[in-house]
Amino acid sequence: MTTDPLDRIAAALERMAPAPLSAPQFDAADAFVWHVSPDRLEPVETVNRVDMQLLVGIDRSRDTLLANTQQFARGLPANNALLWGARGMGKSSLVKAVHASVRAEGLPLKIVELQREDLPSVGRLLNLLRGSDARFLLYCDDLSFGHDDQHYKSLKAVLDGGIEGRPENVVFYATSNRRHLMPRDMIENERSTSINPSEAVEEKVSLSDRFGLWLGFHPCDQDEYLSMIRGYCDAYGVEIDDATLRAEAIEWQATRGARSGRVAWQYFTDLAGRRGVRV
Repeated sequence: MTTDPLDRIAAALERMAPAPLSAPQFDAADAFVWHVSPDRLEPVETVNRVDMQLLVGIDRSRDTLLANTQQFARGLPANNALLWGARGMGKSSLVKAVHASVRAEGLPLKIVELQREDLPSVGRLLNLLRGSDARFLLYCDDLSFGHDDQHYKSLKAVLDGGIEGRPENVVFYATSNRRHLMPRDMIENERSTSINPSEAVEEKVSLSDRFGLWLGFHPCDQDEYLSMIRGYCDAYGVEIDDATLRAEAIEWQATRGARSGRVAWQYFTDLAGRRGVRV
């Protein structure tokens, strides 16, 4: 029996434009990850994070972001935040730690992680979140844009662009190694080759201006690096004398050619393993 051509066309259209996503069960978890193809919010039972007290050398950024997040969770005005700067200095760790701290205060706040490559779908995600009574911290890690990257246009919907604007129950936090979210050589190249240099990069550079908070993270000095490791040792019960810790930790960072919170954690992980302590 031959299928009616109209039925085949209808089936093809359904595949191209699937039925709207049903309302997620936001009570299932406090953290979610957004996926596409198909669109869905997957609950995360255990978030990979560290206690905020273990984040050393970022006191000002910590206090500012925590206060902003508390305001938002209480239904008060709050800014989108861009955490930018040195690699491995706790930008993403701070976002997750702040969320945990606000939740521990009994404030209703959920976190949703959005991958950079899924930015074109952000409008659909915002429509889902807009219809909920919950309040959401929308988070994108390692945000940056390349030479012919058009994803930045989608991000404007999260910030303050578009007719609808950002939903009242959503605030957006992003981390990046670049303050202007684009390579410096790209900025200089467009300025040097364009007829009107100031307009050539204005659209992309102005994207970072749409974040109400800019929080800078800078490389740590040796004392901060050692304090981070000592804090991890105390928190997890790893016993080591100061002289041994100092000698080993400095040798470790020398072999890595870098000194940061991430390197401190990597040394501590090695130390805990050698001492037979689970973390």
